[in-house]
Amino acid sequence: MPSDSQAARDYVDLIRSDFELYIQDIQSYFRCLEVERARAFEEAREVSQDYGRFLELMDE
Repeated sequence: MPSDSQAARDYVDLIRSDFELYIQDIQSYFRCLEVERARAFEEAREVSQDYGRFLELMDE
């Protein structure tokens, strides 16, 4: 039977492992958000350019 101190160390290791996995999940989530944000900015830029062209055509 493991000693109390060994059981406590094992428990801390388990919690640390779970926490590290949690942090990895959060980091992956934020990387996905960054990709989506970049995509949204690019789409907004394209729409803005298209709208600018439309305004130019309407002005002629």
